[in-house]
Amino acid sequence: MQSMRAPVFGVTVPTAALLLALVVTETAAMSIDAKAMARFDHSYTKCEARYPQMRGARDEAYLSMWRVKADAKARAELATVRKGAPYQAESKRIQQDEAKQATAPSTTLEAQCQALWSETQRVRSLAK
Repeated sequence: MQSMRAPVFGVTVPTAALLLALVVTETAAMSIDAKAMARFDHSYTKCEARYPQMRGARDEAYLSMWRVKADAKARAELATVRKGAPYQAESKRIQQDEAKQATAPSTTLEAQCQALWSETQRVRSLAK
């Protein structure tokens, strides 16, 4: 069955709506949750301590989870979030909670670090 809608600029309305949805999705793909980022950063710091090859790739690893290119604009956005009050408050809360609790089993942390690093490497290879 053929659409009875008239094409707009040579594109049918349903096609235009789909293209618009894709564009909006791409531009809004990464909405940074400051609290979640603080938790990620805290865990990543532990991974860096265990796996030297992960040092210095925190932003790249975080952005790879969202399939966002680690360019200057994205890194600046992360830096802005890290300076904000919600991030700082969550970071402080995490540190206080950790001081009260026993450490998590090393096998869990190890598995999480390896999975994150594998994903970061995979996204790196796709960018080449």
